[in-house]
Amino acid sequence: MTSAAGPNATILEGVGQTVLVLSGKGGVGKSTVTVQLASALRAAGHSVGVLDIDLCGPSIPRMLGLEGRDVLTTPQSVISLAFFLDSKSDAVIWRGPKKNAMIKQLLTSIMWNVDYLIIDTPPGTSDEHISVMENLRSAAVLGAVVVTTPQMMAVGDVARELTFCRRTGINILGVLENMAGFVCPNCSECSNILATGGGEQLAVKAGVQFLGRVPIDPMLALCSEKGENYLVKCSSSPAAATFQALVTTLTSQSDNQMEVEK
Repeated sequence: MTSAAGPNATILEGVGQTVLVLSGKGGVGKSTVTVQLASALRAAGHSVGVLDIDLCGPSIPRMLGLEGRDVLTTPQSVISLAFFLDSKSDAVIWRGPKKNAMIKQLLTSIMWNVDYLIIDTPPGTSDEHISVMENLRSAAVLGAVVVTTPQMMAVGDVARELTFCRRTGINILGVLENMAGFVCPNCSECSNILATGGGEQLAVKAGVQFLGRVPIDPMLALCSEKGENYLVKCSSSPAAATFQALVTTLTSQSDNQMEVEK
């Protein structure tokens, strides 16, 4: 990953396809989905980059085991504002114009050279989202994975995110339901701790694809905290199977899009 030359660098130079991870609700696990999707794509043989545009709450470096690194010593294709902060407790107190300028710089100053770029976003439909959508108009964007949890309070907020995608012209790849019950490791029975079915109901109502359910797994949370590769440590888990199936779906959609563009 090297810097693109000149002030007129193109948007996302060297990127085959871009996938946005979105949600209208905070705390639904967008960053977790971003990291696991990137890991699953790498395991499938694709080169992958991760761009963290959650400027006020960047968590991707920690989840990838890169906390404390700076951008020049990071061995992976990962960019996050966290690499530029003096300490992990630093607060980013920026108004919209400064956020927009930073996002544009991140989108234009990096030559990624990857098959897929996964962009982790903050919750909502704020300055960061508008800036990304405007800057991606000329880029190869596969679409957005929209993340929700099953309870109706989250689903209602995520429905607004789907509306945002449609109004800004971003293809909706589908809805992924996170924290969808707890699967007992001993008997495989699923207990619906939060609720059940909200993500699938939202997908059906909105007329978009339902991408599956990611059950609650304490090991997934632990691996995220420690920066360890969950898909390696727990490759046979129900959550891992969902992420592997998600990769199959996305690569199929990418192939279909490329056929249409020929």
